[in-house]
Amino acid sequence: MNQYFSRLTRKGESIYWGWFVVFGAFGMLSLTYGARYCFGVFVKPMFLEYNWPMSVISLGASINLFVYALIGIFTGRLLDKVAPRWILTVGAIITALGFGSMNFIRTPMGLFFSYGLLCGIGTACAGVVVNNAAVGKWFLRKRGLAMGISSMGIGFGTMILTPLAGYIVKHYPWRIGFIFISALIFVFGILISQAFMGKPNPESLGLLPDGKRADKKLTRPDSSPGKAEKISIKPLLKNTRFWILALCNIVGAMTSMMTFVHQVTYAINQDIGKIAAASSLGIIGISGGFGKFFFGWLSDRVKDAKYSASLGYLLMAFGMFALLKAKTMMGLTFFALIFGFGYGSLAPLMPYLLSDRFGRHMLGTAFGLLIFFVAGIGGAIGPLLGGIIFDATGTYAYAWQLNMIALLAVSLVILVLKPREKPIE
Repeated sequence: MNQYFSRLTRKGESIYWGWFVVFGAFGMLSLTYGARYCFGVFVKPMFLEYNWPMSVISLGASINLFVYALIGIFTGRLLDKVAPRWILTVGAIITALGFGSMNFIRTPMGLFFSYGLLCGIGTACAGVVVNNAAVGKWFLRKRGLAMGISSMGIGFGTMILTPLAGYIVKHYPWRIGFIFISALIFVFGILISQAFMGKPNPESLGLLPDGKRADKKLTRPDSSPGKAEKISIKPLLKNTRFWILALCNIVGAMTSMMTFVHQVTYAINQDIGKIAAASSLGIIGISGGFGKFFFGWLSDRVKDAKYSASLGYLLMAFGMFALLKAKTMMGLTFFALIFGFGYGSLAPLMPYLLSDRFGRHMLGTAFGLLIFFVAGIGGAIGPLLGGIIFDATGTYAYAWQLNMIALLAVSLVILVLKPREKPIE
């Protein structure tokens, strides 16, 4: 299938290959992030069966995010040198193994190894760093739209898998849910990776970004990421633009992951039914999907995409206020719609702003490094901090208040982000 589409693309007879990459990234993100956000559905059953402290279960999610962030540095740099196909295939296999082994856990160490280590490594290889950075290499003029569409996979997977996981948890032993997720990722993850993600960049097909034909004098037919110049991370670490992006997205990841892991338990504590509570994650998936498309589309049309990012953080803050007041399914749904739409800004705008400030050829390296700080600090702290606050106070109210204040702050901080000094290609 990959070879067939490639022949059509080279002859100019069909769709620009970059849109197949968008489709493949959409599918992979649907699987990996739909599965990740299902974890919140399993928190309550594990809590009841094992009687582990909530902070211990939350630590499993935090380890997952830290490992994901650490490995993301290497997968991002690797993507600047090779096509994404095999990175994603390995990621699908390891993620499936991690979820499958959750069926056998009996101790916290089992949780930390299966979900924390294996799923963390797998999603780093098959997650947003590789997929959205791969998409970003194929587009300039339509970059926001392309990244918005591919990122919608996160919401689509969440919308489909979380209610399904909630149904399984209610009617079957909760371990069956992990087996189902494992099989889904193994089969479809490998198929999508092999079919759509075999080409590294438009230059490998004699094209320029957005499908434009390259000047033969300027095009290297043998262009491949394997022959790319060595890329250093030192200029990134010395650049204040990178650190502003890191700070704002650390807060975005901390607040969102704290919310995703604990909102189902919070809703159940408010006497909202298990399936209805789990469905709130699915609603976030739906509204987040619309948000990803909207913020990607908007970023191609505003003077600077930082204004789109500021709006996204503001909507997330308002969503946290709504969650504080949510005592019924209607209130929970209102929170999920607002928070999810704002949360939809994160996935497309992280790589968009990086590519805008640092260029597309080092996007994998820059994105992998950013994700290390964002997920390794913000994402890892969020679930654990939420569990600690709940164990100490017996309520999630203080956690939601903290999230709201932090999001309001970064909605202002992102506005000081300066444009790139030199024009980008």
